[in-house]
Amino acid sequence: MKLFGKMILTFIAVTSVSTVMAQPAIKYGKKNVFVTVTNLSDRMKVDAPVVITLEDRIMESATVWDNKTEIPCQLDDMDADGTKDELAFVITLKPGEKKKLKVELSIDSVPADRYPTRVHAQMFERKPDKTLEPVTVFVSETDDKYDTLYHHGPAFESDLMAYRIYFDKKQTVDVYGKKQKRLELAETKWYPTDEQLAENYGDDVLRVGESVGVGTLRGWDGKEAVYITPVDKREARVLVNGPVRTIVDMTSFGWEYSGQKIIMVNRYTMYAGHRDVEVSNIMFDKEMKTIPDDVIFCTGVQKMPDSETFSDDKTFLGIWGTDYPVNDTIKYGKQTVGLGVCVPQEYILRKTEDQLNYLFLLHDNNDYQIKYYLVAAAEKEEFGFKNAQEFFQYLTQWKNDLLQPVLVELSYP
Repeated sequence: MKLFGKMILTFIAVTSVSTVMAQPAIKYGKKNVFVTVTNLSDRMKVDAPVVITLEDRIMESATVWDNKTEIPCQLDDMDADGTKDELAFVITLKPGEKKKLKVELSIDSVPADRYPTRVHAQMFERKPDKTLEPVTVFVSETDDKYDTLYHHGPAFESDLMAYRIYFDKKQTVDVYGKKQKRLELAETKWYPTDEQLAENYGDDVLRVGESVGVGTLRGWDGKEAVYITPVDKREARVLVNGPVRTIVDMTSFGWEYSGQKIIMVNRYTMYAGHRDVEVSNIMFDKEMKTIPDDVIFCTGVQKMPDSETFSDDKTFLGIWGTDYPVNDTIKYGKQTVGLGVCVPQEYILRKTEDQLNYLFLLHDNNDYQIKYYLVAAAEKEEFGFKNAQEFFQYLTQWKNDLLQPVLVELSYP
């Protein structure tokens, strides 16, 4: 089933990912493609994402080779039309290192468990008998299904961090922090038991309330962030689910905002080995035209009562703070977390704040989308940051890494 036409999703691109357009080629049989990846920075690239778009190819599988070493990869159907059209993998490169990889494309399928899963996404519909049914697509035309979905919307993770998206007018990005590096959501389903907590599983570390949480896109009324409501229909979709990346779409049809009816797709992409998430927000009016430049949106990070903030005033906002993660302040103690957003400057109008959030005001720059990145960290991580200074140093380097993705070049035998 198509989402709503290949045209819309053609506009999705992510500036931190090395993405190239493969030459139109075969529809049947096998084809070898050579991919040269180069780290142009003076820092090691660990699990750097590489994405190659496939045009007019009917392919069921791919294998990527670094000499005799196979690199885990996946082929994804990005517009749900039944044809796989993107190849994705991650690679680690030393400073200045260049590698020539061989990609073998095939019409033959491969076992689903060929590679170890390094990411995970899930969504559950709560049935009348209280059982949970795994679903990949969930639609509401009545906008009252917040409690129908278990953990209130889709959730996704790497071994470093997990997030969920509320399936309601807030569509807030919430955060699940970990103590140890591992995938956990399949076992905890966001809500760990007392026994799992005793075994050092993670849990929800942020009380988002009415805020933007971390990196939620909202409207702007001139004074504060506003919800994505009313809408004709909401859709949540787990589009891609591993082994090296997961993608979740939240689509709002007929959002009445700023005198228009908007179709908006919020796409969240998380790669193996990453704690950050790439966000692409694709927006059209009801006639499938781009949104006028004077329509303003916003994103940012929520405020916390005991916190320190950090920003370069141009592209990123960060906060390190402590608060109760849930309303139950008797059973659960306070948690300390770091939140950050990084937005390419061409989408930013100015920096501002409202009662609940530190924000960037945004516009779509006449290219149908607003792209940015979000990230979170929990102080309790055994592998992470222990204070604001360490987290803010990470944010600065994170921004620099986003500006220098791996260079990808294609060639054919």
